Amino acid sequence: MKTIINNGQVLNVHTSRYEKKNIVVEGDKITALTESAVTAGNGDVVIDAEGKFILPGLIDAHVHVTSATVDLAMPQLPITYITCSAVKNLTEALQRGFTTMRDVGGADFGLAMAVNSGLIPGSKLFFCGRALSQTGGHGDFRAKTYDGEYGAPMQSSATSIGQIADGITEVRRACRQELRKGASFIKIMAAGGVASPGDRVTDTQYSSEELSAISEEAQAKSTYVAAHVYSAKAIRICLEHGVRTIEHGNLLDEETAALMKEKEAYLIPTVITYDALARRGADYQFPEVSINKIASVRVQALEAVRIARKHGVKIGFGTDLLGPLWEEQSNEFSLRSRVEAPIDTIISATKINAEVLNESGNLGEISVQASADILILGKDPVQDISAITDCRNIRMIMKAGTIYKNTL
Repeated sequence: MKTIINNGQVLNVHTSRYEKKNIVVEGDKITALTESAVTAGNGDVVIDAEGKFILPGLIDAHVHVTSATVDLAMPQLPITYITCSAVKNLTEALQRGFTTMRDVGGADFGLAMAVNSGLIPGSKLFFCGRALSQTGGHGDFRAKTYDGEYGAPMQSSATSIGQIADGITEVRRACRQELRKGASFIKIMAAGGVASPGDRVTDTQYSSEELSAISEEAQAKSTYVAAHVYSAKAIRICLEHGVRTIEHGNLLDEETAALMKEKEAYLIPTVITYDALARRGADYQFPEVSINKIASVRVQALEAVRIARKHGVKIGFGTDLLGPLWEEQSNEFSLRSRVEAPIDTIISATKINAEVLNESGNLGEISVQASADILILGKDPVQDISAITDCRNIRMIMKAGTIYKNTL
């Protein structure tokens, strides 16, 4: 049985232009993309997309699906509650058109197995396991009054996102452990952060020796390192030690952007998380010390996107939303439209993020033999980005050949 989508305006992410095409889907793959009429057989599903706009499924390259609360330091959340929250995040993201997500701390092979096998009707999941943090770093959520180890007594949504690894031996072991458990890349906390109470966003974290060891372990498995980082200084240190994706990067400057271009590194902005936390964080008990940090990075988040565009840096698309703020996932498009054309943000969330995942030709594009991740929109998002941000305009959602929404 085939699914045939006729007469739609299909976005070519390589040219950023629409082409009127007919699409044939068999199983989980696109098997034909043609201007010629397609003859339907018995049992085939035919969808008329005349006057509609067809995009590849969206990819969010910076999520934490296990973030059950806004306050990552909240202790003693049962793992069953965290898992149920993750299922909710995965299923709702798919209904917003995100057919794939890259978890940068928290998800494991069990969640990935559940969604990728179809047990959960959610976004495909790529994961790094638990991110690496130094003692006192962005992944260390222990209170100053707590002297114990960062382990079983501290199990919570926070501890599932990160782990403490100090020194060359520990970071090597942590990398090998996550890769053994199926991680597709390594995530490190290479600088201070907004959500962590014990550091500053301008702090640099991990020594040169530790960063080199981490990069060596990733390269040994033919994968890469993603780094949580804000300041230009911290970004440069990461680039010098082989980091491939810069997560956040809010305080990027011109010189560092030029170095990113030279090193062929990717910037994954997460503008919406600062905007949402500034507006709503206090309503969900986001700590005051963390709210006070937001101002130092919120305004510069969009400026970093502008600077990166100017220097030709490849820019992906991420959101980094926590707990109930996940519902604002699509608003990243609206914020980015303040400094770039909608088509550029769409390419970030499709073609570029597929490159980040090392899935070019399979994800993030509509082409023969690509995964059948397809959105049909009632309005043109290139002209009006609300065609994506308002889910009512997303008329059909297909992931890996299965239709999860169809209001045509």
